[in-house]
Amino acid sequence: MEPSEIKKKIVRFRILIIGRANAGKTTILQRVCNTRENPEIYNSRGEKVRLVKLAGRCYQRGEHDINNEMVFRSNPGFIFHDSRGFEAGGESEFDKVKEFIADRSKETKLTNRLHVIWFCIPMSEANRAFTEGEKKFFSQCDTGSIPVIVLFTKFDALYDTAYAKLKSRKLSIQEAAEQAP
Repeated sequence: MEPSEIKKKIVRFRILIIGRANAGKTTILQRVCNTRENPEIYNSRGEKVRLVKLAGRCYQRGEHDINNEMVFRSNPGFIFHDSRGFEAGGESEFDKVKEFIADRSKETKLTNRLHVIWFCIPMSEANRAFTEGEKKFFSQCDTGSIPVIVLFTKFDALYDTAYAKLKSRKLSIQEAAEQAP
């Protein structure tokens, strides 16, 4: 099938984004959709979910639901589903993600199917180790034919750490560049 034919069949591309809290998920979505605004959120019945603003941040009223659809006005061609991250709910959250993936992979309508999973793993100094939830996802979660793309985020935080180490050793820029991997 030609890409133009696929685009006619799939009006909106559906993505599940997974990652621990502060993994950079919202930043990635905003960059992809070329916006700084928060997405509009719709429940499984297509009703807009009300958000509550606290301390300058928006929060979803009630329980977080992976089935809710996040859509940015700047790029309505994408529907995002957000997993809270496995640290948020432990085993039950992992089971919800597995069930969501299994259900969406069996959808008969192509527009309702999950097309890809983006798994965000932060690489800042404080977050460099893989969590048990991340290991469990990659070893135990069958995604079937749904591709998983790992996005390593927050590399920029490592620059400051590396720069501080080199500066503390009083290296010139040329010496630092020669010693950099």
